[in-house]
Amino acid sequence: MSTLRIAVVTASTRPTRVGPNVTEWVMQHLRDRDDASYDVLDLEEVGLPFLDEPEPASSGHYTHEHTRRWSETIEGYDGFLFVTPEYNRGMPAPLKNALDFLYAEWNNKAAGLVVYGSSGGLRCAEQLKSVLGELQVTTVRAQVSLSIYDDMEDFSQMKPRDYQSGNLSTTVDQLVRWAKAMRGIRR
Repeated sequence: MSTLRIAVVTASTRPTRVGPNVTEWVMQHLRDRDDASYDVLDLEEVGLPFLDEPEPASSGHYTHEHTRRWSETIEGYDGFLFVTPEYNRGMPAPLKNALDFLYAEWNNKAAGLVVYGSSGGLRCAEQLKSVLGELQVTTVRAQVSLSIYDDMEDFSQMKPRDYQSGNLSTTVDQLVRWAKAMRGIRR
């Protein structure tokens, strides 16, 4: 069986974003794991325009090259670890846009969440779980909820409380188990 592939998705594209710092912290914890391959997928680098396909994603008929590239990228992963801030009680628009571009490519895969914000990103997590459910993505129960007040210095540099590493380990453990199970369902 081929190696399980997990994308660590940096969701914010804002010029002064904190997402890359959070993703770097996540990747430091993942480097010693041998249960999957972990790749950073930064939505700023992906650079999708606002949804511009003439047909719904569920049709699978893509007219634009950027959509076909995005489809191929997402199709190649078994699971996702979304690293996302909470903006105005929800997820950032680039993340929602990236999810909306595709449908079948997300189906029967697993996701874990690393959320952050003034309230720990909890409202974003709930919104994201609802959207992922519609895309037939299984979200794991455990998650990392980082406070910009208590887990960061100057609202940007990672200084997570000690227990957050354990939360991350539990989230990834669950993600790997579910990604393996969902791979079996896709076959």
